[in-house]
Amino acid sequence: MLLEINEKNIDQRSIDIVVKALRKGEVIIFPTDTVYAMGCDLRNKKALKELARLKGIKLQKARFSIICNDLSNLSDYVKQIDRPTYKLLNKSLPGPFTFVLSATNEVPKLFDTNRKEIGIRIPNNKIILKLVEELGNPIATTSLHDDEDEILDYFIDPYEIYERYDTKAALIIDGGPGNLDASTVVDCTDSPHVIIRQGIGEIDL
Repeated sequence: MLLEINEKNIDQRSIDIVVKALRKGEVIIFPTDTVYAMGCDLRNKKALKELARLKGIKLQKARFSIICNDLSNLSDYVKQIDRPTYKLLNKSLPGPFTFVLSATNEVPKLFDTNRKEIGIRIPNNKIILKLVEELGNPIATTSLHDDEDEILDYFIDPYEIYERYDTKAALIIDGGPGNLDASTVVDCTDSPHVIIRQGIGEIDL
């Protein structure tokens, strides 16, 4: 199903449809401030396993990030962060960044793994932020493409995405053209912080 949502005039009924799908354990495709992404309800184990299956991996091997709508509920998933790190996040988000932070004990339970860190995103996109807010908890997310792949033009066109992924995702949000550039990934698990992938986001560490 392709569902058009205008970021400048978000229709609550459309948001309700997507949230209902997420709560049922469906995988969705949605716009961010970078490339289109695929995701599901972080609190739904069945959905997490399906998201991993669509990426061709076991959930235990997945390196999914999570999308929050603000910094207020980070403490559920991220260990206490120092003041410089918090200031960096507060200054940069919402924005085209993924910050890798030390995970709480809650994260391994969610992903059936022993992972010690988690990537956090707060995209500057009103559609996905509204979805997370209405869902009431973060969305687990992964890019449509593999990191080694070139990001091809079809990743930015919702209709092209629909043609390719209609049988895989229950719902694809058309939020307008996407971006060809991925997020900038910053490892904040140690000091000094390190950029491990330079994407669209410019940051001064």
